[in-house]
Amino acid sequence: MKKLIGFTASVLASTLIVGCSVGPNYHRPVVQTPTSFRDLSDNPQAQAQAASYADLPWWQVFQDPQLQELIRIALKQNYDLQLATERINAGRAQLAVTRSSQFPQVQGNGNFSGGKESNFQTKFNFLTLAADATFQLDFFGKLRRATEASRAELLATEDARQTVLLTLVSDVASDYFALLQLDLQLEITRQTVKTQEDSVKLTNLRVQHGVATKLDVLQAQQVLDSANATIPDLERRIAQEENAISILLGNYPQAVTRGRPLVEQPMPPEVPPGLPSSLIERRPDIREAEQNLVAANAEIGVAKAQFFPQISLTGSGGGAFGRSSAFTSLLTTQLGIWSYGAQVSQPIFTAGALRGNLHLAESQHQQALITYRQTIQRAFGDVSDALIGYEKFHQVRLRQEDTVKDLQESVRLSDMRYKGGTTTYLEVLDGQRSLFSAELTLADARGTEYQSLVQLYRTLGGGWQQ
Repeated sequence: MKKLIGFTASVLASTLIVGCSVGPNYHRPVVQTPTSFRDLSDNPQAQAQAASYADLPWWQVFQDPQLQELIRIALKQNYDLQLATERINAGRAQLAVTRSSQFPQVQGNGNFSGGKESNFQTKFNFLTLAADATFQLDFFGKLRRATEASRAELLATEDARQTVLLTLVSDVASDYFALLQLDLQLEITRQTVKTQEDSVKLTNLRVQHGVATKLDVLQAQQVLDSANATIPDLERRIAQEENAISILLGNYPQAVTRGRPLVEQPMPPEVPPGLPSSLIERRPDIREAEQNLVAANAEIGVAKAQFFPQISLTGSGGGAFGRSSAFTSLLTTQLGIWSYGAQVSQPIFTAGALRGNLHLAESQHQQALITYRQTIQRAFGDVSDALIGYEKFHQVRLRQEDTVKDLQESVRLSDMRYKGGTTTYLEVLDGQRSLFSAELTLADARGTEYQSLVQLYRTLGGGWQQ
């Protein structure tokens, strides 16, 4: 057994003098990126600052306490995130399996037997213990390259989880603002219904006093009916939005508690995108694509190592221990055995299988490289779209606010003119219809502006900080 231990120690020591790994070592590809993000602002120098809006953790960006609570629930219960976490656990287990091939494999065996010879009244018991050890010398780095690839795949899986987390935070926030937008539109519609009900009553009263016509009543009723018809559709959309948020939270469809109304949600004074060079490090989908490239690069080394001899060392040792009784005496025997050897395997003819496997690995590496560059390009496109979207949706909201103010004043003046007998009720009716539509459009513009802010935060790579 001492010699077996010595053999094991020697093969462990041999790992220190293993040869170099074949195949290319990984170097990050040089990718030409823009010096600034494209937007339509009048102050492009504002992009030069290193600080980025995405550097803020999500709980500082989304300051509504109820939205923060919804996000926390989603991070605990969302099934997509749970699946992504389990994929990391599987990746760690796979790395352990792959890495184990670099070390000696030792297996023990034991056997016990006993019996009695009735003619001679002899009893005997025998115990056999043995251990076998095998160790593949990684002279050409096949096993180390395989471990390198497995480790990169694990890191890619971890980055993929961060992408799921980023998307989850963004989806919860975006759906929450969409829900508040629908709540605001429903509130506007109900206020319009109440106002028009009063208008219909007043018009009926004016008919009774002979200062209005039945046509005026019917025209006022048309606006009321139009507003009433809008309510069921808004209620449907609200319920469906609540269901979508519930699923993101890992719950069955149910009502969602609101926090601040949409008009009270804070907007950041500025949203600097940061330096373009930082986007590559911040976006987890880019880091995932790079780790896939690292793994594909290591697989080339695995494929190249298949062309070279595979050398394995083997060793075994053990002993047999027995006790027997013959007549009145007791004897004990011991027998020790050990052996060692080496095996060399060299491919001679594989009908092109090894070369085809190498070409496959090289092609997969090129595909990973293209995907990496494409992911970076798309990331810059996402950021540019989000910057332009946020800037223009902000302008739309401001101008729509001016439109609503103008229409409110127009309706007020038309109502005064009607009551003064200088215009028909049709002028008032047109103004009320336009105001109702403009108020709904303003609510939509508010919600879209907040959702574009979420989109910008996501495309910049923010939101996954724990």
